Amino acid sequence: MGVDLRQVVAGILTITMFVMLGQMLHRDYFDSLQEKAQGDAHDIEFEGSRVSVKDSLVGAVDGIKGPWMEDNSDLNPCWPTLLSDEAVSSKGYVTFSLTNGPEYHISQVTDAVMVAKHLGATLVLPDIRGSKPGDERSFEDIYDADKLIKSLDNVVKVVKELPEEVSLRNIAIVKVPSRVTEDYIKEHIDPIFKSKGNIRVASYFPSVNLRKSSQDGETDPVACLAMFGSLELQPEVNAVVESMIERLRTHSRKSGGRFVAVDLRIDILEKKNCHSTGVVGSKTCYNAQEIALFLRKLGFAGDTTIYLTQPRWDSSLNILKDIFPKTFTKEAIMPASKRSKYLESENSEYENVIDFYISSRSDVFVPAISGLFYANTVGKRIALGKPQVLVPAAISETSGLATDFISPYISKKNHLAYSCFC
Repeated sequence: MGVDLRQVVAGILTITMFVMLGQMLHRDYFDSLQEKAQGDAHDIEFEGSRVSVKDSLVGAVDGIKGPWMEDNSDLNPCWPTLLSDEAVSSKGYVTFSLTNGPEYHISQVTDAVMVAKHLGATLVLPDIRGSKPGDERSFEDIYDADKLIKSLDNVVKVVKELPEEVSLRNIAIVKVPSRVTEDYIKEHIDPIFKSKGNIRVASYFPSVNLRKSSQDGETDPVACLAMFGSLELQPEVNAVVESMIERLRTHSRKSGGRFVAVDLRIDILEKKNCHSTGVVGSKTCYNAQEIALFLRKLGFAGDTTIYLTQPRWDSSLNILKDIFPKTFTKEAIMPASKRSKYLESENSEYENVIDFYISSRSDVFVPAISGLFYANTVGKRIALGKPQVLVPAAISETSGLATDFISPYISKKNHLAYSCFC
């Protein structure tokens, strides 16, 4: 039987093309947005569940796709049994303002409560000041004043306004380091308070990390209460956050209502020099393409729902949406009736607060930017029993396990929050 030479050549070329294609697909990058690295299908154990590794991506064998972890409700507040029952005294006032966004508000409230408690002073509810001149709001525009006052009952006396008879001219401004201690208050603040009678506290931040330190000793239970038990959103703002979370969960039906929140803001990425941290494959911030590749290599399916803290959609985010079509910024999921009030200007206090509380309650949180937003979001998540915080890094292989990228705050249990929950 004769052999057609053209068929032989065509067969050789076909085999050669498959070999070359196989080599290309094993490279540690995407040649196109749709390309997937090839690999053998097999099952592994992940967080006690059987998962399938196919095309070098991790997915659940039964039910929900993706490397999701369950919430952990094993921790409980330690501070209720440690708080003193001594009567609350009141001699003079401590005032302060909330500035720079919710990630700072938590620390500012904690510092002010600590100062008022250890001076025996009355705390005045703060106002809220934005980054732009004249951008001021009352505390009750965003937070639940009655909740804060009630939570601090028998710890610190709180009033909503400074009495008219107290002159602002007679209030001394005192700068205090974040995570201020009782010893610091006694040495540096108490003499000023005794001299002036009233003070205004302004926190500064020598560091933005919230790691426990062996030098810290035991965390003051008053600080724990202030940080994790006093600050809640007022009902209307909370309802907006709840509706947005519900919308995200509706988009996530195939993954059991679970979604990922990513703190990625273009303006900050443009200002920051995303340099290496000294750890192989690790940087201080990541762009949309790097986040998309990171999540894909960890096995998050293409239909995973992602929430971004970016104020408005930007063309640089398109690559993320190409890989994960269900990627949203807040204007796409906020109820239409609320947009005029809560999206009135980019980077408003409302928007920052919404980002913080959605990031705290998402099933997975990914900080594309290092800083205090990341640190305090982790603390809030520890309090809520939501440990899946994945810190981005370049993954040299074609895939990785999510457990290898859990935030050190959680994997090493060295976040300040672990001093307050047990």
